[in-house]
Amino acid sequence: MKEEKSIVPANGYFMLLVFLVSFFGSIAAIFVWQTPWPVITVVLSLIMAFGFVMVQPNNSRVLLLFGKYVGTIKKNGFYWVNPFYTKKKISLRASNFDSERLKVNDKLGNPVMISTILVWRVFNTYKAAFDVDNFENFVRVQTDAAVRKLASMYPYDNFADEGHDEDITLRSSVNEVSEALEKEIEERLRIAGIEVLEARIGYLAYAQEIANAMLKRQQATAIVAARHKIVEGAVSMVEMAIEELNKNQIVDLDEERKAAMVSNLMVVLCGDKDASPIVNTGTLSH
Repeated sequence: MKEEKSIVPANGYFMLLVFLVSFFGSIAAIFVWQTPWPVITVVLSLIMAFGFVMVQPNNSRVLLLFGKYVGTIKKNGFYWVNPFYTKKKISLRASNFDSERLKVNDKLGNPVMISTILVWRVFNTYKAAFDVDNFENFVRVQTDAAVRKLASMYPYDNFADEGHDEDITLRSSVNEVSEALEKEIEERLRIAGIEVLEARIGYLAYAQEIANAMLKRQQATAIVAARHKIVEGAVSMVEMAIEELNKNQIVDLDEERKAAMVSNLMVVLCGDKDASPIVNTGTLSH
């Protein structure tokens, strides 16, 4: 047998009644009849007591008879089975696994620290019990292996200035990376009869040895982008100012004076500090 087999054993309450009648009736017979033969029934009743099993909601019992798989009890309740069955408990509840922070290299070779949060549960008790040695340890090891593989497939961030412009990155493409991670882990855990409910990145950062350098790089990139936006807006404002002055014929500016005005406006609009105005009480030349 290579697949899971669900069974529903005998009702435990009925067998409990049989056990009580047999056990106490045999004890009473020993004293009433003054014969040792009911002792055999007492011993059999005690052996019978080992067959009682209680299955709680979202739990299961895998039954073995001298090493042979008999079936799995998934329906919760109180049951009685063959006393010689070996009963292995396997939980069917959803479990959380927060992996350790692993140090791996991304697609560009940068060391990053990454961890994952996994929600999983057993859907095939036969595979979980017999196809792997320890299914809980199997989940931990295979999840770490999947995270290492995933981190090597994508860069941490885009570096367009170096010609590395990726559509999917670990930092910005959260949904795409989570879907890829979930698919990778599910393929690895299917052999153990485990279903992946959710998988996502729990922690992501550059490794300590390059964290400061990468932080400065990100800050520099942000500053350059902000400066680019400021200059673009300043040029637009200077252009608008010159057009309005010419349109309304407020002042007649030659090319030299236009250049001086453009220079002054660009300094005022692009400067980090507030400009200090100087009032000219003479002519434009003095």
